[in-house]
Amino acid sequence: MNFAEKLRELRNNENLTQQELADSIGVSLRTLKSYELGETLPRYRKIYHKIAEIFQIDVNYLLTEGNDFILTAGEKYGYRGKKGAEELIENARSLFAGGELSEEDKKIVFDALQEAFFEAKLENKKYTPNKYKKDK
Repeated sequence: MNFAEKLRELRNNENLTQQELADSIGVSLRTLKSYELGETLPRYRKIYHKIAEIFQIDVNYLLTEGNDFILTAGEKYGYRGKKGAEELIENARSLFAGGELSEEDKKIVFDALQEAFFEAKLENKKYTPNKYKKDK
């Protein structure tokens, strides 16, 4: 079950309207609709945490490992980092398509890819023009 399906199911189980939930988490109705249609995901962790708090669930239920990786990359490296992480996940999915890897082996490969991504970002940071650096 993906994020959109989980969110829609949680909202319906609590008999909340889309507008009520949107107001509760601090987003527009259009934004909430795009979440439920699977068009977009929340940009910030705080939105996931607000949703988890409202429905009294663990935030990890809402986040897939890929979503967490994309959020982390976006927080650390901005838009370009987020896009790079999204491309890496899409390419990894293609790599696993039709394969015979167990879920455990897929997780090991995915973890290694994430680690390599962040190491490459750190290594390349010294070559990044200042206007693109996102330091915290």
